[in-house]
Amino acid sequence: MLIKTCYDFLQHLTVAKNASPHTIRNYSIDLNCFVNYLQDDLLGLTEKEGRIEKISHDEPYSMRAALNDHLAPFSIVDKRAIRGFLASLKRGAASEKTIVRRLSSLRSLLRFAMQRKVISENPAEEIETPKIEKKIPVSLSYDQVKKLFNQPDISTLLGFRDRVIMELFYSSGLRVSELVSLNRKDFDHASLIVKLKGKGRKERFVPITKNASDWISSYLNHPERHIDKDGHLKEQDHEAIFLNRLGTRLTTRSVDRNFDRYLEQSGLAANVTPHTIRHTIATHWLENGMDLKTIQVLLGHTSLATTTIYTQVSPKLKKEVYDKAHPRAL
Repeated sequence: MLIKTCYDFLQHLTVAKNASPHTIRNYSIDLNCFVNYLQDDLLGLTEKEGRIEKISHDEPYSMRAALNDHLAPFSIVDKRAIRGFLASLKRGAASEKTIVRRLSSLRSLLRFAMQRKVISENPAEEIETPKIEKKIPVSLSYDQVKKLFNQPDISTLLGFRDRVIMELFYSSGLRVSELVSLNRKDFDHASLIVKLKGKGRKERFVPITKNASDWISSYLNHPERHIDKDGHLKEQDHEAIFLNRLGTRLTTRSVDRNFDRYLEQSGLAANVTPHTIRHTIATHWLENGMDLKTIQVLLGHTSLATTTIYTQVSPKLKKEVYDKAHPRAL
């Protein structure tokens, strides 16, 4: 019954909650992690005993899963099992962020099971959520941004694409997932606006600079986009803005991988990621007088508290606050 409920829960997220494929995939990863703990650590199931089939986020509840569902009844999901699961994650050196996400997914499943009357009480209610240490985001200087942007070879289509991506990151502070999901219809060169699909599939319209808009237009009209050349195939996906070597939509993983290469070439710090550009432009906006509420809207933050952290990032702002507050010597 546990596995059937997991499948029903993922289906509920897909249909009723309209959750994104990325969200559904993350839930399935977390739930599989918990089921594996139950099999390996709590029940000690062996291959001969017929282990539970992996929960698939994009397939229906199968006959094979139904046959083995009895191996992990919902009754074993109690406080002891949940605490043991969290302890096993910690022993496995999982980060606090990962542990919190796994627990959050399990809590969501248990709330769903309560609503469907599969269980009569929620064993996760009294489990404390581990505290995550808030890290100050890394931000680049203007000179570092220029150095990074000069790495792609814009004489090639793929290098030109990567420079466009950097320009758009710095123009509007997009998330990587928002960038790769952009379609031609989401970009308006005349009004300098792009429509983004953010977290929870929430749409928002953000302005882009004339410079970034020109780079995008040049990329969309690049003559090599329609031919096979230099290791890349011609455009296959006619909706997507950013394409990979095969001419299909670029993935977040590819963006991260390309970024790592340019980062190594530039000699910048190893902890710089595509998301660092998002932090960087937010910090630069703040330094140039943009108010936090506007930055919150542009970045698509649900809470202003998330945006406020940028006041702690900028050395320039810290110095200004220090100079204003410090009692000057007579």
